[in-house]
Amino acid sequence: MKLAIIGTGKIVHSALKALADVPQIEVNAIYARPQSRDKGEAIAREHHIPQVYTDYASLLNHAGADFVYIGNINLVHYDYARQALEAGKHVILEKPMCVNAAQTRRLAQLAKEKGLYLFEALTFLHAPFFKHLAGALPKLGPVRLVLCNYSKYSTRYDKYLQGIVEPVFDPARAGGTLLDLNIYNLNFTLYLFGRPLGVSYVANQGFNGVDISGIVTLRYDGFVAQCAAAKDSFSPGSISIQGEKGWMRIEGTPDDFQSLQIHTPEGQETLSLVQDEHRMVDEFRAFETIYRKGDYAAMTHYLDHSVLVAEVAEAALADAGIHY
Repeated sequence: MKLAIIGTGKIVHSALKALADVPQIEVNAIYARPQSRDKGEAIAREHHIPQVYTDYASLLNHAGADFVYIGNINLVHYDYARQALEAGKHVILEKPMCVNAAQTRRLAQLAKEKGLYLFEALTFLHAPFFKHLAGALPKLGPVRLVLCNYSKYSTRYDKYLQGIVEPVFDPARAGGTLLDLNIYNLNFTLYLFGRPLGVSYVANQGFNGVDISGIVTLRYDGFVAQCAAAKDSFSPGSISIQGEKGWMRIEGTPDDFQSLQIHTPEGQETLSLVQDEHRMVDEFRAFETIYRKGDYAAMTHYLDHSVLVAEVAEAALADAGIHY
């Protein structure tokens, strides 16, 4: 599987570290905007990437890659992915797949029409512990309450308080907390429990209207899930699921899960979730395996989930008066 990297930001560095442990995937090109060519060339030297492009169309036509991995800012995900799919390339998109549901649905439709693979990069959905957790869920009895919290004081928040707005806090660039941190909580909850009956979002909004923290409430038949996230404050982070007969709890955040505890009438267990490998390795291995085996049904399963998350995220933002 040959992969071209799109972008030069922080997430690209993380992805390349993970890909170094996935020899089944060969990174053969990187794209940088013309003004970021020096960054692209530095990354290429560090990771032994043979080709550097500053023209996206040229990369799509000449790089010889099967896939592109798009690690640019949220606002451009749709356009870069659309161009790649129209050029016959498979796509791995960093989360969130797009900034609104209509864009996500259009990409999903285009991928399916062309028989191409389109993945959203979300680490824990492909981690071994997540399958174990999902398998243990029925042992909890009827679920009554789900609580998720991913809060991380942003390194850019102090500047924001001074009136300096960087992309992560810029509504014009689809910044904010829900599409950055809370999207992990939504993915976790929606993958396990599916489409909710109702969605609401209470957000703390900054001086420019961006959501700097907030809580999404998902109403299901018989239980409620709350997904909290913040970029203006910090907590260690956790996820808990409470049932009538048992409970489970993850300590830590999606970028640093520590442990999983499961308590049921059958007993209790605690699993360490601290990994020796980079946290993104599991997802890249999963994508390569699905692609190599030609398991289009598995890809479609995850893609349909991404569409659901986009629809729920958009409904939540709209409830707070935020539209992207």
